[in-house]
Amino acid sequence: MNDQLTPLSRYISTVLRHRARDFGLEMDSNGFVELEGLWALVIERFGDQYDLDDLHKVIAGEADGRKRFEIVAGRMRALYGHSRVGAVTYPPAEPPEYLYHGTSPQALGAIRRQGLQPLKQQYVHLSATEKIARKEGGHRARWPVLLKVRSRQAAAAGVVFHHPEELHWLVKAVPPEFIEFPE
Repeated sequence: MNDQLTPLSRYISTVLRHRARDFGLEMDSNGFVELEGLWALVIERFGDQYDLDDLHKVIAGEADGRKRFEIVAGRMRALYGHSRVGAVTYPPAEPPEYLYHGTSPQALGAIRRQGLQPLKQQYVHLSATEKIARKEGGHRARWPVLLKVRSRQAAAAGVVFHHPEELHWLVKAVPPEFIEFPE
């Protein structure tokens, strides 16, 4: 992780996830803006504190260990958490045998009944490793509970998985029959 990149990452997140139009950027239906316009905002805000190498480090996830952005054909978007754009789409992907989800103990009852639901987000976020899921679950609870998702079995039953970046997976919902709960 690189703490010096954190202000740049947070600023770009604010612009791309919530306020592109407020900053004069046109966002398409999938959350992309012109990279040139976004970079002009960065220069206006930070001067020469950052260069394009720093931007690429942020895109690669070096600011906080999580890949949050992508560039495609000169356009950039946040991968998650848009509040002012419609449903962001990703191509379907074949998941590994298992994926993981960290959650709070208080949520277990609802998850046992309804499965994993996106609640106020567009997708349920799943992690490729137990370690990452525990860390993500730590945002919800001091002592998160780890759920193991039989993702390949769920995909065979018709659940569509998306893989926008190396360590995280997205899905609209996971029915409870594909979740292994702790004792």
